[in-house]
Amino acid sequence: MTHVEELRPEGKFDKNRNMAATAPKFLSVWDIEAYYGESYIVQGVSFDIHEGEILALLGRNGAGKTSTLRTIARMDDPELKHGEIWLDHQPLHEMRSHQASQAGIQLVPEDRSIIPGLTVEENLKLAQIAPPKGWSIDRVYDLFPRLRERRNQEGVTLSGGEQQMLSIARALCRDIKVLLLDEPYEGLAPVIVQEIAKTLELIRDQGITTVIVEQNAVAALKLADRAVILDIGKVVYDGSAQEVLEDEALRAKYLAI
Repeated sequence: MTHVEELRPEGKFDKNRNMAATAPKFLSVWDIEAYYGESYIVQGVSFDIHEGEILALLGRNGAGKTSTLRTIARMDDPELKHGEIWLDHQPLHEMRSHQASQAGIQLVPEDRSIIPGLTVEENLKLAQIAPPKGWSIDRVYDLFPRLRERRNQEGVTLSGGEQQMLSIARALCRDIKVLLLDEPYEGLAPVIVQEIAKTLELIRDQGITTVIVEQNAVAALKLADRAVILDIGKVVYDGSAQEVLEDEALRAKYLAI
């Protein structure tokens, strides 16, 4: 188990991590502090992600998970006041949200943000209206055959699972390097959760790096290569996802499962 006080020096990684010790860091979050007004939410969070990894960012409600995702995506709230975020040698901490999106960061929010009045295909086309473009719509349909079947249906009338597929598909229509997923399994039946998880594995096979925030921690851990656990805005664990699954005491302490 790698608790925050046991983190290795720069350039060395825990032996339980799936990535080789020589693998370069792709996304680095260094000592970020972020605020909603005067409220200190993200309190010195640091972690690294390697290209093609799936990282589960976990913790109880209010731990700062969504706020960390939004900070990485360079949203206006919360406001980043300290620290650095680097993606493939690019300083995300110096960017606004639209610039981070152009650099390859794509956030799929908890509410999925499907645009009312537009069909499935119109939602996808709108995602490609400004460069840089990512996957073609045909390639997205190959990944999500159900969306091809519903291409002319209004997006907001889809089922919850189909809306989640559409949200991920829109992110892939951009030139994506890192996919940030906020509660992708919320409200979905177990069979749909399994379907989304299989899709995320296929996306990983394409070399796309993913960070998943999810209250269904067990499902997220089964999917992920590594896990970072937050508690009151701070990192308390950084290591193998499998180790968290096997450590009942750790789960009970920080995840209440």
